[in-house]
Amino acid sequence: MPRSIVAFLTYALLLLAGLGLTLGPIVEQATAAPVTLQGVVWMALIAACIFTITLVFQRKEAARGFAIGLCTILIPAGPLIALTFGNWLPGLPPIALSLLLIRGLRGAAARAWLVEP
Repeated sequence: MPRSIVAFLTYALLLLAGLGLTLGPIVEQATAAPVTLQGVVWMALIAACIFTITLVFQRKEAARGFAIGLCTILIPAGPLIALTFGNWLPGLPPIALSLLLIRGLRGAAARAWLVEP
């Protein structure tokens, strides 16, 4: 398994764990309103993450596109973190990680690994 795929799976599993750990307040909101925008977005992210991980484990060609899409979630986080802290430096690591993951997933090793139709 190429390093870029291992790096993506690590990122995706950490993202899934983070989404799961922050699900508590969203479930508490369900007592007031059964459907909230935040709940719908969280469930869509969890579903996309699980679906992408499944495709990568099955070595499907479509996994590359879904994986690159899942990596782009970090790109808006960089400016948001930078604006929150009032400094541009804390916003760089998420953007750099996202770009490195995308570069790795676009490489020849990842293409050779994800070959199943």
